[in-house]
Amino acid sequence: MSSKSVKLRRLLSLPILSVFVLVGFIYYITIFVFLEDWLGLHSSSGSLNTLIFSVLASFTLFSFLVCATTDPGRVPSGYVPDIEHSDASDQESKKNDVQLRRCDKCSAFKPPRAHHCRVCKRCVLRMDHHCLWINNCVGHQNYKAYVILVLYATVTNIYSSVIIVCSAILKDWAFNGSSSIKIFYICSAIMTMGFSFTLGTLLGWHIYLITRNKTTIEYYESVRAEWLARKSGQNYHHPFDVGFYKNITLILGPNMLKWLFPTAVSHLKDGIQFPTVRDSL
Repeated sequence: MSSKSVKLRRLLSLPILSVFVLVGFIYYITIFVFLEDWLGLHSSSGSLNTLIFSVLASFTLFSFLVCATTDPGRVPSGYVPDIEHSDASDQESKKNDVQLRRCDKCSAFKPPRAHHCRVCKRCVLRMDHHCLWINNCVGHQNYKAYVILVLYATVTNIYSSVIIVCSAILKDWAFNGSSSIKIFYICSAIMTMGFSFTLGTLLGWHIYLITRNKTTIEYYESVRAEWLARKSGQNYHHPFDVGFYKNITLILGPNMLKWLFPTAVSHLKDGIQFPTVRDSL
């Protein structure tokens, strides 16, 4: 099956179509109902807000498409770990480490940070999680697009919430304040504020992960590793945490001007090897 047909099948899933419908609905009510009622679309301030909100919504949809259609990263066929450059201290531990990085489901070796996805039925490089709403795994090649998507979606929903609230505050409810309109305003505000809070929380979570250079899977693995280290009187340090700013540039890129562009991923390597704390010693 060609890559184009795979992308098309992925986009025609019910969750993705639901996202398109939801984004279209929020865009329509924000611009053509609440902004029109608040400022009017033909006023200078109304036109400016329409332009800003349209740009944000477009960036959100573009990031969504990039995230959904980009392969998160495949383990190269015939991949074999490099035992000679293993971090283990002796030959026995090297053998054990290699054994641990073998996927029983794929019957093949897998690189560091790669994990098997039960939905995609394959191993994914630097896998973070499988996302239902993009019908795709979030991994090495599309993690930046995913974070940028969450960022744009959060800002867009906050902007929509502000427009709805401002429209409600300045509306002449004595003249046109039927109960059905009030319910519509309240439900719309609850919906956009709910999305703002949910997406904002998710954004904060992934900002935390980026600054620690962890995936969601690695976070939960590190919780157990830290507990075991404390139990044996030792300290645990995530091996891929190479410093606050370096961690950020490994995901978003070294050029800050390109951080907000989901397709600016030329800085990404092969996803097989990653810099570690030991590399800087």
